[in-house]
Amino acid sequence: YDGKCVFCRIARREEPGTALLPCQYEDLVCFRDIKPSAPHHYLVVPVEHMGNCKTLKGEHIPLVKRMMEVGKAVLQKNNFSDLNDIRMGFHWPPFCSISHLHLHVLAPASQLGFLSRLMYRINSYWFIT
Repeated sequence: YDGKCVFCRIARREEPGTALLPCQYEDLVCFRDIKPSAPHHYLVVPVEHMGNCKTLKGEHIPLVKRMMEVGKAVLQKNNFSDLNDIRMGFHWPPFCSISHLHLHVLAPASQLGFLSRLMYRINSYWFIT
């Protein structure tokens, strides 16, 4: 736990302004992005402080799969069912504003604006899907 990390504080429910969405795993939390780039823009975050996506190793594959599962579940709970029109991924350092692992879940991807399409461009130098 890093008391200076906003995502650690959100995960421990220490940020009353951020509502957590239902999540099927106790070690993950999900909430709306404060600057949404799509009608549905959620972040899936491990409760335990982890560095950015550069720190991921093979042993983290099950964690990332569960993060994606949570992202799809929250979309479906919010009546978004076209899983072919979503974008999920991580910003690659130094392009991530918070260095606590967080998966961006955006939908519908077809409605991303010009700047958002750049910021969340599939497998770009700064965003990995």
